[in-house]
Amino acid sequence: MSELTHRSRLLILAVCCTSLLIAGLDVTAINIALPAIGRDLNASVSGLQWTIDGYTLAAAGLLMLAGSSADRIGRRRVFQAGLTLFTASSFACSLATGLDWLVAFRIAQGFGASMLTPVAISILTDTFTDPRERTRAIGLWGGTFGVSLALGPVLGGLLVACAGWRSVFWINVPVGIVAIVLVAVLVPESRSADAPRPDPAGQALILAALAAVTYAIIEGSHRGYGSILIISLLILAAAATTVLAGYEHRRHRPPIDLAFAGAALAGVASFVALSGFLFLNTLYLQDARGYSVLHAGLLTAPMAAAAAIASPISGRLTAAHGRRLPLIVGGAVLLTAAMLLATSVVPTTGLPTLLAAYALFGAGFGLVNAPITDTAVSGTPHVKADVSGAILSTARQIGSCLGVALLGSIVTTHASTHGGYTAASHVGWWLLAGCGALIAVLGITTAAGHVASADAEVDTRLPAMDPEPEAESAAEPASEPAMEPASPAEAFVGKPLCSGCV
Repeated sequence: MSELTHRSRLLILAVCCTSLLIAGLDVTAINIALPAIGRDLNASVSGLQWTIDGYTLAAAGLLMLAGSSADRIGRRRVFQAGLTLFTASSFACSLATGLDWLVAFRIAQGFGASMLTPVAISILTDTFTDPRERTRAIGLWGGTFGVSLALGPVLGGLLVACAGWRSVFWINVPVGIVAIVLVAVLVPESRSADAPRPDPAGQALILAALAAVTYAIIEGSHRGYGSILIISLLILAAAATTVLAGYEHRRHRPPIDLAFAGAALAGVASFVALSGFLFLNTLYLQDARGYSVLHAGLLTAPMAAAAAIASPISGRLTAAHGRRLPLIVGGAVLLTAAMLLATSVVPTTGLPTLLAAYALFGAGFGLVNAPITDTAVSGTPHVKADVSGAILSTARQIGSCLGVALLGSIVTTHASTHGGYTAASHVGWWLLAGCGALIAVLGITTAAGHVASADAEVDTRLPAMDPEPEAESAAEPASEPAMEPASPAEAFVGKPLCSGCV
């Protein structure tokens, strides 16, 4: 790829932000529409969980395939394909006549989403070669998810109130069409000079493990966790995970270092917290407190605004001081917000308390994502950046999937024995508090304190099987950054999300 001007780089960043915007809007808007979907399609809590987790399963299972395919056949081509599929399936979701059809179209959306975030992060990595500039760009990119958090509930609530839940899927269509055109005009085609080989066995193992554990958690609440089917699925998930770990270790050879392992675990925890928060809070505001869908959407605005503000700040902190500080502070803030909710939420909780907790939660989530994403973009000392990015993004999607599955199952199981939904939700809020505490501990114990530098950039470009990486790094001129790095296959900030989240 030829040298890009500063203006061109900013335009490409804007295009990548647009892809994250539609993914974030989809996640937050559908969460606010869940009660309306349940009433219209006569869906149970587990059915509503599948409308979220069907999407997430598809996205998580194909992230590594989408990223590696883009590196081989062209990032712009795969990016456009993802936008097209996501936009078309969004429109199809609005036409669903039953829950089964809605889940099927949501799975198709997930397939499209799997081609958006991983390829966008590869494009950004290829575009912003200066480490500090790239880290700031990632912070702004992550901030887009905060913007979608702010717009999604309010816009989704307004659409549901005025035109029904089907209209929440319409917002993806015009934005998606604009994004497709902008990609064709602004984004240059690029490929990796050292693209990873296809990994169908790894993909199958990821899908098997994630699908089995998700089904077991969601369906176990009414089938019984001691049933033969649920126990068999949990055994299958454990076996697939064990085989996957050994297989990927032999395939990529070098072990994943402690800092990266900590970032991956923090990614799971942060998205368990986000997806669980969105799911619990939507049901709390509309079912327990009786707010309208629009009112509930407006009440989540402080959380979204705080995330939008904190994300770029976190990017600057990570660029200037390393990953440890924002992880510790963000985890502590998430912990405080979740504890506040866990100890105070009743149907009559004062709005100032709720809004303060929402704002704290958004700020904490915004702070932790830039350092986690920076770990994937920078790679690890031994593993290629595209492999580490794919692993980290998949970890985030697993967090999103588990958050909805766990929190929904907790509410379903405990509502009848703990005095209704609100009392049962306290167990879920404490689980989210544990996620915040875990992130803070990981920031203290595993996060690398290094600040991005020109020297550090060399490591992200080393091929995985390089026999003498240190010698080649020393010989490579620092003033001539490679224009075709082995870029990350994926790193996710929001998805939402939420599923955001995507």
